[in-house]
Amino acid sequence: MLIKSLVIKKDYLTTVNEHATLAEALETLEDSGYRCVPILDDTGTIFRGNIYKMHIYRHKSQGKDMDLPVTHLLKNATKTIKVNSPFFKVFFTIKDLPYISVLDESGKFYGILTHSRLLDMLSDAWNLKTGSYVLTVLTDNSNGNLVKMAKIINKYSNIAGTMSLDASTAQQSHNFVRRILFTLPAGVSEETLKTIVDKLEHKGYVVAEIEDLQAGMTIMSDENPGVYLNKPIND
Repeated sequence: MLIKSLVIKKDYLTTVNEHATLAEALETLEDSGYRCVPILDDTGTIFRGNIYKMHIYRHKSQGKDMDLPVTHLLKNATKTIKVNSPFFKVFFTIKDLPYISVLDESGKFYGILTHSRLLDMLSDAWNLKTGSYVLTVLTDNSNGNLVKMAKIINKYSNIAGTMSLDASTAQQSHNFVRRILFTLPAGVSEETLKTIVDKLEHKGYVVAEIEDLQAGMTIMSDENPGVYLNKPIND
């Protein structure tokens, strides 16, 4: 399971018992350096929620009782996923959280999936570390376009990774433009790159942007598709 392979298991986590006081929880948070940690029951298997350092600081600054149980300020009690959850659910659930708590098939606490683990996985899938160029190609939502573009590219190079963006808009408009990102493997020459771009555009596909991964620069911008740049674009 993809999710399971990305999870940091509970044995390697800093957690707080549900019967700990806010003062004890704050000490744990300060010692660990984390901004929040999971709250678990006495068995260490039931996830109660998260406790955030900032919420305890606010509580303390207002002169409130620090001997209250940590559950007094718990958050995110329902923000969990299962180890076998579909991958798209992870993105909806983790959106505003530093991590998402993961439960096993029986609903017991298994571990956490952090933003950084998720981004590392996407980076690996995109082959950012070993790729040469990323081409952003614009196309409509017609059947077979992805296959046609891939066949054009495969005549001159392998494809190290592919990603489709803007898919959610497809249900809202028949004039939908989809962005397909193709990552080319290391070793692709500039000459081969330009040949691929020419062939794609000859077939009516718009190459809107090209990123040189090894140089860390944009060599074609979607602000001016089809025109190669002489220098990187500043953010």
